[in-house]
Amino acid sequence: MKPAAFTYHRPGSVAGALGLLRDLGDDGKIIAGGQSLVAMMNFRLARPEHLIDIRRVPGLDQIRRDGESLRLGALVTHHAVEVAELGRDFGVLSRAMRWVGHLPIRTRGTIGGSLAHADATAEWCLLAVLLDAELVIEGPAGRREVAAGEFFQGVFTTALEPDELIVEVVFPRPAPRAALTEFAERRGDFAIVAAAVDLDVPRVVLGGVAPVPFVVPVSGEWSGATTSHSRLAEDSAAAVQVRDEPGVSGHYRRGLARTLVTRACAEAEEVR
Repeated sequence: MKPAAFTYHRPGSVAGALGLLRDLGDDGKIIAGGQSLVAMMNFRLARPEHLIDIRRVPGLDQIRRDGESLRLGALVTHHAVEVAELGRDFGVLSRAMRWVGHLPIRTRGTIGGSLAHADATAEWCLLAVLLDAELVIEGPAGRREVAAGEFFQGVFTTALEPDELIVEVVFPRPAPRAALTEFAERRGDFAIVAAAVDLDVPRVVLGGVAPVPFVVPVSGEWSGATTSHSRLAEDSAAAVQVRDEPGVSGHYRRGLARTLVTRACAEAEEVR
């Protein structure tokens, strides 16, 4: 199918984009890479009357270090992170990009778009929660920061107001022993289950088992030993409470969670 008719706008600044959002109200929709939105429009799942293309807004495609923090502009593409020299501290971000769709998608899809779309299996959503990211949001009242753990509120639902934009994502702390892995029926498809781990916290975040990225309650004392990795895997499987769905049982998802967390822990140890 093809999308319904719409009016195209291309502002040259964040202020211009916010002005259009204000003037167009519910009829306006931001588009960056279009990784998710274009597909939804083609299937008529989304029918915005106005598209506001922010791809040419300057200053939103920067990758920069700020002390120990890493700051990524909302228009940074998945592929730009994939090939960036982020060092050991944030190498998990580059490695995780191999799971994002296929190369044509990674070259156009953006970080901000993925987070705003808020698919609970999306790699950026899991990484943001795993690494305590702060989302910098700009709107009529100015800029504000929202913790990733508070940003995702439900199925494709976030703390982003209709007249606001994500302009930057800040990863405040290094994560030298972190990894993300996932399983899909075909490489590049949406994950059935995804798992991200940070062994230095420790923390496990699962995708595909809840409406939002799910932080696994970690039990007992943490030693960092292989036995502790096994406990993280068992805690993850036990925490998955999803019901059976056509073709995918809850038991199957619990098994995937156990296996993927085990693999992610092993990968995180290898990058020491």
